Amino acid sequence: MTGPAAWRQAARAHPLVVDGVLAAALYTASLLAPVLPGDPPQRVPLTATVAVLAALACGALVFQRRWPIPVLAVTTGIACVSMIVSDAQGVFLGAPVIAAYTVAVRTDRRTAWTAGAAAALVYGVTSLATAGSAWSGIGTQNLIVWIGMAVAAGDAVRSRRAYVGLLEERARRAEQSREEEAARRVVEERLRIARELHDVAAHHIAVISVQAGVAGHTLRTDPDVAEESLTLVRQASRSVLEELSALLGVLRRDDDPRAPVQPTRGLDGLEELAGSFAAAGLEVAWTLSGHPRPLPSAVDLAAYRIVQESLTNVHKHSGSSPARVGVEYAPDRLVVRIHDAGGGMAARKDTAVGGHGILGMRERAIAVGGWFEAGPEPDGGFTVRAELPLPPASVKVSGEGEDG
Repeated sequence: MTGPAAWRQAARAHPLVVDGVLAAALYTASLLAPVLPGDPPQRVPLTATVAVLAALACGALVFQRRWPIPVLAVTTGIACVSMIVSDAQGVFLGAPVIAAYTVAVRTDRRTAWTAGAAAALVYGVTSLATAGSAWSGIGTQNLIVWIGMAVAAGDAVRSRRAYVGLLEERARRAEQSREEEAARRVVEERLRIARELHDVAAHHIAVISVQAGVAGHTLRTDPDVAEESLTLVRQASRSVLEELSALLGVLRRDDDPRAPVQPTRGLDGLEELAGSFAAAGLEVAWTLSGHPRPLPSAVDLAAYRIVQESLTNVHKHSGSSPARVGVEYAPDRLVVRIHDAGGGMAARKDTAVGGHGILGMRERAIAVGGWFEAGPEPDGGFTVRAELPLPPASVKVSGEGEDG
């Protein structure tokens, strides 16, 4: 980082160095140009007393950030002493002005104006008592006006910094609130999937319990019935394990260890799924492109659930509007696209932005390493698109089949 921004950052990191350089520069300038007002102006002789007082006044500025009000008092007191012991008032004008500015920046408005007024009053009274000059004198006016300007400038800077800080804090809180809301919705979607897991597991375990009981009662009296019951137990056990693996794969976080996902449903049930929605009054047209082939079970389940949830949303939000489902078997990925021409952007905005169905589909696509998007179309329709990657093994098998 270079330029003014780098200098500002360095100044914030080393405030004592900055104040020390400022004090040294002011001390040098004070000693080089001590001039008395008048016509013509008269140069004041540089004496040891003037040099010592100037060093004390400028040296106090090094600590102005830590003790702003005491530093203002010290610099104002030294300026008053200078009027008593010498005529070099101009030498000490800069230190009280800078100290007054720092008080306005570091404290509140009431404190800044009270301290500035007190410093100006003390200086003015001392000027009247020692030099016999009036309040309208040039030296008295200079310090009073400059202190007033310094306090006003410092107060403006402090107000601006407070306003910018407030805006930054509001932006930070708004961003944090958005992240918390997104995390809350993801948690709610995971809980919904967990409830689905509970229902599926409870159903299959109930079947296992019943069929195991039947097998136990008929094992000796009717072995054929017992064998059939045990077959059903085996099938139900396999089904519940596959459902558990699939749903837990969706619930798994990024830092959790990978586990095999074995779904129970896939795109081979797409025709049956479209038929069920057609029976409910939704016109569904679906097409397959590419070279259909066996899919990894996790990808197969994710694609099926995305199509199922999308058609549910179409039926819910678009009524009888026809839906088009496209499934493309690409060499390295499976592309699923669901589009409907009805509903309109306004009716679908809540679903596109924050609906649980959209979150669930995105979770399923991400769980298998895929990509997902959903949103309104310019023509007023709505499109859901997911790309689910296929492993290298599937690509090889597909390629061999195509070459043959």
